[in-house]
Amino acid sequence: GMGGAFVAMADDATAVFWNAAGIARIDLDKSQLSLNHANWPAELSFDQVGYVFHMKKIPGAFAVHARALSMQPMQETTAFQPEGTGKTFDAGMLAAGVTYARSFTDKFSAGLTANMIHTGLADLSQQTFSLDLGTLYDVGAAGMKIGMAIQNIGSTERFIEREARIPSIFRVGTSVALIQGADQKLVGAFEFSHPPDNSERVNVGGEYSFHKYLFLRGGYAFNYDAEGVAGGVGFHFPVSVAGMADLDYSYTDMLDLGASHRISMRFQF
Repeated sequence: GMGGAFVAMADDATAVFWNAAGIARIDLDKSQLSLNHANWPAELSFDQVGYVFHMKKIPGAFAVHARALSMQPMQETTAFQPEGTGKTFDAGMLAAGVTYARSFTDKFSAGLTANMIHTGLADLSQQTFSLDLGTLYDVGAAGMKIGMAIQNIGSTERFIEREARIPSIFRVGTSVALIQGADQKLVGAFEFSHPPDNSERVNVGGEYSFHKYLFLRGGYAFNYDAEGVAGGVGFHFPVSVAGMADLDYSYTDMLDLGASHRISMRFQF
């Protein structure tokens, strides 16, 4: 809901997908489970799950996670049977990984993720591996943080008869508390990213929280082919004596393609 400007704000279980260093900020006596579902244009679905935990006598935080892009089966057509052959096919991608992150000082943390990636199209498939590296630094003034992540560090993969390199991406951003009071807080975030196959991109966003219960978010993605305005709302509430939960919804305008809707749940226990 913040227009993708999250690399310097990720400090919960969803950090495994944004900046691995963020999971080191979770309380040592707590674990977190994150569930996320998004509906994209063209009847595409994107799902994520992540679990963060700690191990006794081993410093730092660990996480296991998975994400999948899937589509509804499509009718198979050929040049001789343009109305369909009676068969169907689908396509998708699955990535599963493990993350380790640690705070080296009270201000600096770093994390590393290893992913296994499976890509499929009809009866064809391909597997490969990638690494993500992230850092998060608390400046100490006005709640400012600086985050950096390099994602999809990997080798080339061969699919059908073509060989291509995994598109790694570099992100760097900052967040700062613009308003901070006893019952409300406003955080602004700015992020710059450099994909290898496109021009540089900028994401800006903000989050307003009231009594740490209600969260309103908004943002904008600049120089994207199919992203623009984003917004969202979230709620933080207890589910047991020691457990808390977050329910979030976000909307992203994908310009000519339509809109993306995302809903997520996060549990801390």
